[in-house]
Amino acid sequence: MSSPTGPASGLPVRMPRPRQSGRHRRPEPAVAPEGAPALVLAVPGAPGSAPRSLAEEIISIARSELPGLDARIGYLDGDDAEYPSLGSILAHAATERTARYEQALAAGREATEPQGIVAVVVPLLAGPENALMRRIRQAVGDSRAAAELTDVLGPHPLLAEALHVRLSEAGLARADRARLFTVTTAADGIILATVGGDEAVQAAGITGMLLAARLAVPVLAAALDQEGSIAAAAEELRGSGSANLALAPYAIGPEVPDSLLDAAVKEADCATAEPLGAYPAIGKLVLSHYSTALGIAPQQQTQGAPVR
Repeated sequence: MSSPTGPASGLPVRMPRPRQSGRHRRPEPAVAPEGAPALVLAVPGAPGSAPRSLAEEIISIARSELPGLDARIGYLDGDDAEYPSLGSILAHAATERTARYEQALAAGREATEPQGIVAVVVPLLAGPENALMRRIRQAVGDSRAAAELTDVLGPHPLLAEALHVRLSEAGLARADRARLFTVTTAADGIILATVGGDEAVQAAGITGMLLAARLAVPVLAAALDQEGSIAAAAEELRGSGSANLALAPYAIGPEVPDSLLDAAVKEADCATAEPLGAYPAIGKLVLSHYSTALGIAPQQQTQGAPVR
């Protein structure tokens, strides 16, 4: 029998878990502040189902990190309802905020007059590409919306992690150097291929150093859109003793035409990994840029994790 105070002697007693405190306490889930500006992902390149799917997946990752986030997609070359332009998305965000204010007044509710930025625009670019960034700035300005434009996503350690993963997925790098298992096709020299000329190559070189430290092989950055750059990097790597090269696109995807990547692979005469795409770190970096622009402290530190 059970006593009035609990089970009979000898039976296990299920006790409530004590509330965790200090560094072991699980953080409360963060949510987007009410009325926070929209996050607008600026997608370069020709609109299409593949770029849209990629952008939607990145947005989904950002929303999972910050529930309640108002996130939208604007295409640099969009021009219709299916693929709305960046300018039209920003103008619509501004109109919506004004409409909410007017509706509140009409309903007799207290309302604060709209002020401040309506959106934070995050370019879907791994590195600096001046021509694309000029067009994005122009679109933001032409929209006449109060919007803030962030910098591109890289360089960043999370991009080095993403590059490592894409190379390992292609069988061109060990997934985990500590385990020391053999990958017979592993490259002993990496060409980090970016777009945007010399400035982009210099910026990619920073991420390249992080990637080289992860793989323990030489990494050289080169420009896909600069004649002879890829070939020169391949020649330098082979001249220094690398026999099995691999090309790692330092690009998310939509900003680089397939023809440029195909030509680079032929020029370097080597295997290639896939572009970064919707790797989870991309969504986290997009959200980090948005949060930083608004002065919102991220709930969890955005940091690289070991590749398993």
